[in-house]
Amino acid sequence: MTYEEASRRQAEALRDKKGVRILALETSCDETAAAVIEDGRKILSNIVFSQIDLHELYGGVVPEIASRAHMEACDRVVDEALRAAGMELADVDALAVTKGPGLVGALLTGVNCMKGLAFAAGKPLIGVNHIEGHVSANYLTNPDLEPPFLCLVVSGGHSHLVEVRDYGVYRLLGQTADDAAGEAFDKAARALGLPYPGGPRIDALAEEGDPEAFRLPEPKTAGRYDYSFSGLKTAFINTVHGIEQRGEPLPRADLAASFRRAVCRELTDKARILIRERPETAAGGMALAGGVSANRELRRMAQSMCDELGVRLYMPEIKLCTDNGAMIGSAAYYQLRRGETAGLNMNAEPALRLVMSEQ
Repeated sequence: MTYEEASRRQAEALRDKKGVRILALETSCDETAAAVIEDGRKILSNIVFSQIDLHELYGGVVPEIASRAHMEACDRVVDEALRAAGMELADVDALAVTKGPGLVGALLTGVNCMKGLAFAAGKPLIGVNHIEGHVSANYLTNPDLEPPFLCLVVSGGHSHLVEVRDYGVYRLLGQTADDAAGEAFDKAARALGLPYPGGPRIDALAEEGDPEAFRLPEPKTAGRYDYSFSGLKTAFINTVHGIEQRGEPLPRADLAASFRRAVCRELTDKARILIRERPETAAGGMALAGGVSANRELRRMAQSMCDELGVRLYMPEIKLCTDNGAMIGSAAYYQLRRGETAGLNMNAEPALRLVMSEQ
């Protein structure tokens, strides 16, 4: 019997089992993270090794350095996740790994690591979409959350409005036409001379400033639920340069607060339209997902919006907003329930989409 045949049989036997434990690995960018998750909802361990110190010198993630760091950390992080859960590899029911989207070298490191472990242990392997992992982080924080619901996915590379129809079934309703919100935050932080990572630095500095000090333009998009942050970013950078060229002191806190408010206003304004126009799905709630869902202003504005519209807001715990293995383990559990396992020919998919085609 081949590994793939044995894997499918095991997955079938696990569909109705209680207490399914999945060892998951995430290596899509600059965090090497592993976790053990039970039944898609309970975190038994969650270990994250961050590479921020390695990339800070360069002002952003260097793919080659990230890949090398993942190679050095994967075994150590997986071992620590098992140890923290009080388990051995033989005790887990299945393994999972991020297969995309992300940096190709980083993804390949994780995929090859877990393919080897799965084959050696004779356990089923699940390949997980990184963005689906971010959505699934909400299941770990909010045990009562069930599809269908609406979700705003905001990260360094993605700004999506998604209808979560069922576990693993998504409809893309809106997306960015150019830059993602997280990327815009990083570029704005660089203009203010803030070190990497820019998004959290902007968020912290903005807490000290006046969000109405500078009025930035409101983006216009063709799609009713779509986003655009390129023009907003350019207007902000031009504002900063204009102040510098006049030789005036740079009010960094006010600038950071004004930019943060403008980005978060754009994110919540489109979400508000969606909630009003899709009340049936919105009745299940609105969720935030992705690294930018840790942004304090976004969380406040989203809560205010949902309170105004009478909709329940779901947000991941702060530590589950950024990349982690727990979210990958949660998403993998629902794939396993559907019998979706990967073979040893699974490859990294750096441009993998959450929704492959409109439904």
